[in-house]
Amino acid sequence: MLLNLAGWLQTLGPEFGFLRVFQYLTFRAVMAALTALLIGLIAGPAVIRHLTALKIGQPVRGYAMQSHLAKSGTPTMGGVLVLLAIVISTVLWFDLTNRFVWIVLAVTIGFGAIGWADDWRKVVNKDPEGMPSREKYFWQSLIGLLAALYLVFSISESSNWRVLQLFYTWVRSGFDVNLPPKAGLLLPFFKEVSYPLGVFGFVILTYLVIVGSSNAVNLTDGLDGLAIMPVVMVGSALGVFAYVTGSAVYSKYLFFPHIPGSGELLIFCSALAGAGLAFLWYNTHPAQVFMGDVGALALGAALGTIAVIVRQEIVLAIMGGIFVVEAISVMAQVMYFKYTKKKYGQGRRILKMAPLHHHFEKSGWTETQVVVRFWIITMLLCLVGLSTLKLR
Repeated sequence: MLLNLAGWLQTLGPEFGFLRVFQYLTFRAVMAALTALLIGLIAGPAVIRHLTALKIGQPVRGYAMQSHLAKSGTPTMGGVLVLLAIVISTVLWFDLTNRFVWIVLAVTIGFGAIGWADDWRKVVNKDPEGMPSREKYFWQSLIGLLAALYLVFSISESSNWRVLQLFYTWVRSGFDVNLPPKAGLLLPFFKEVSYPLGVFGFVILTYLVIVGSSNAVNLTDGLDGLAIMPVVMVGSALGVFAYVTGSAVYSKYLFFPHIPGSGELLIFCSALAGAGLAFLWYNTHPAQVFMGDVGALALGAALGTIAVIVRQEIVLAIMGGIFVVEAISVMAQVMYFKYTKKKYGQGRRILKMAPLHHHFEKSGWTETQVVVRFWIITMLLCLVGLSTLKLR
């Protein structure tokens, strides 16, 4: 919005020439981070008071860690604060004509709405389980598939008109269109190695990345500050990839596919980082507010969507390794319990408690130790992911 306003003012006279600074992506990215940070810090106390007044407290499951019972009643749905800061800051500083930022915003808000409905059922209906899994996955799948169908053609073309033309061509050809190499699955640490996916392969992969990352972040969000800081680090790293793929010069030099318009995602990633740090101010142990599903589902989906656009799905899995391991720990625990119950008549467990962070708590780690050590691991994994920029 401010970019368009600055462009209009420059047409009125040379005295507004200093506004050319708004044309620089890096300047707007820094300002987006600062704007989101200030919005989060300033609005945080009011949001927390409002949630407390509405008695939107976090219910704690009966089988949860005993040390977490004291957290019952702490305001939840604090993810609203994060999303508010991200959306306002992004809309202020990004190029309003950029289709990639709009689709990321749409996915983020859509998954946030799902999380809001889930949290609302937990706090209003006093049901710790919230929205049934089947209903939640239905809405996640719907949004994920719609986003995948748009992105499969959007990445291949440079405008929405060309996207519609390619979609029409795909339908007329009997759903058989060869996508360009940049729409394939890129392997990190290799130069220009891309496995062709085809339209259906791309849609399936995109769906799995968006929905999978959303639920993985949600499963990780179980301790004070555990999920938000890795989200900030991974989102910031993805912003670097967005800047590279959006630049014809840097993408060519570093052997990355050039995706026109993807650089503008740096604005969203910067806003995410600023909003996340502001939320961490209130979410650090002992937390004054919890993010809830409204924040965790939305932020995870945003990371997945950005990774798909910049063609770094595998790198996302590397940098977000904590999210991946947390999700796998839950799936492995459930599958093994069901298998042993069917075979032996009594369910057995691989971990002392799932997700993985609870296993370490049961093993004697304090909550702060688990959180900080997971942050350190995420930082190392992000450095490994960023090394793929040059080690190709």
